[in-house]
Amino acid sequence: MLPHDLKSGFVRAPLRKLFGRWLREEDGIAGTEAAMIFPVMLVLFLGLYDVGNGILANQKTIRASQIVADLIARNNIVSTSDVNEAVKAGELAFEPLSKATYGVDIVSIRFDGSSGDPEIVWRDTRNMTAIPDVFDRVEPLALPGEGVVVVAVTYSFEPVFAGFVVDTFNMMEIGFSRGRSSPVVNRE
Repeated sequence: MLPHDLKSGFVRAPLRKLFGRWLREEDGIAGTEAAMIFPVMLVLFLGLYDVGNGILANQKTIRASQIVADLIARNNIVSTSDVNEAVKAGELAFEPLSKATYGVDIVSIRFDGSSGDPEIVWRDTRNMTAIPDVFDRVEPLALPGEGVVVVAVTYSFEPVFAGFVVDTFNMMEIGFSRGRSSPVVNRE
């Protein structure tokens, strides 16, 4: 049997070496951990940036449809100049985002006085295709002798960093408004 001092020396020496080596190599472990975590954190951060901008673009699409519908519904008769100004106001709602993919479809609808059947009084579509199911969308709003202004706004959002993973997001929002000064908004 080994003396007590000799026995404890055999045990302490390898532990000291192991602990000392661990202290010296801690920087290497931290660097390795950082190298493994940094790309994941970068992807999460850039993805969050794109998600935030996508939500912002969607909110701006909603707001633009409401702005254009409100501006058109203010008058009982609108001119081409009034329509142009409303479309421009909707475009400005997208600041600071690109307005290149902004499209608008403005439809003034009258409901027949006896049957309540809808008919298009006038329509102005720019930078998009006209929405085909406009009558289906206004059916719940049909009041005989009344009218409604329907404004569809489209916007294509292209993510900055996630463009290699997903393509563009095509957004569409439809705003409805009744004429303020008359039941139907007419055009000069």
